[in-house]
Amino acid sequence: MPTVFITGCSTGFGRATALHFLDKGWSVFASMRNPAANTMPASERLHVVPLDVTDANSIADAIAQAGPIDVLVNNAGIGWFNALEGTPLDTAREVFDTNLFGTIAMMQAVLPAMRERRSGTIVNVSSSTIYAPLPLLAVYRASKAAVVAMTESAAGELTQFNVRARVVVPGLAPATNFAANIQERVAKGGWFPPAYAEFAQKSLAALLAHPPEDITNESDVAEAIFRSATEADCPTVLPAGPDAVAWAAKQ
Repeated sequence: MPTVFITGCSTGFGRATALHFLDKGWSVFASMRNPAANTMPASERLHVVPLDVTDANSIADAIAQAGPIDVLVNNAGIGWFNALEGTPLDTAREVFDTNLFGTIAMMQAVLPAMRERRSGTIVNVSSSTIYAPLPLLAVYRASKAAVVAMTESAAGELTQFNVRARVVVPGLAPATNFAANIQERVAKGGWFPPAYAEFAQKSLAALLAHPPEDITNESDVAEAIFRSATEADCPTVLPAGPDAVAWAAKQ
C-alpha cells in the first residue's frame, strides 16, 4: 500500500487531498499544527500527526512517524494581503518561512530516502497569483512564485534518481481560510496604511468577485495533486481550477 504524507491538512486543500488519497486506497499521513482540530473521519489508513514546517525537530519527528514515504505533498502555507509599504519585514519573513523554506525543509527531509530507493514524488502547492501582478499580494505572490522556480530546478536534479518534483497551482477559492482571513482583517479596519485603505477595499472586492463557474473547488485541487503524484507524464506545473487553467493558458 503506497504512503502519502501531506502538510497543512486541518482545512481546505490539504484536508480534501488527504480524503482523496484515502478514497484511492492509500495510507495517508495528514499533518497539521494542531491535531486537536482534526475533522477527518476515522480510518486505519489515516494517521494525523502534529507538524510545524518551520521547526526542524517537528519535521524530523513527523517524518520518523511516517516511515517510508512514496509521495510528499507540501500544502502548508499562509497568506498575506497588504501593500508592500505596509508589510513588516518580520511578516514577510514569516510568509517565506512557511511557504518557501518550510517546503524546502520538508523536501530535504524526505529526499535522501527517495534518492536511495530511486523512487518517489514530491508535489508542492503554489498559487494562481503567480500568473498576474495582483496588487496587495506582492509578498504572498513572491513566496509562491519562488516555490514554482525552486521546484522546476529541483525536478531537473532529481530525474536521474527516478524522483519526480511537481507543482500544482490552485485558482481562487473564496471558501478557504485564506480568503476568510483576508476579509476578517479588512473588516477590522486600520490594517492597511491609510493611504492604501480605499484602494485595498476595491482590490479585495475585485479579487473576490469571481463568477461561480470560475471558482476553484477543493476537489479540483485534490484531483490535480493526485494526478501529479501518480501520473509519470503529468506536466511539472499543473494548474487546478477553471480560473487557474484560464490564466495559465494566457502565459
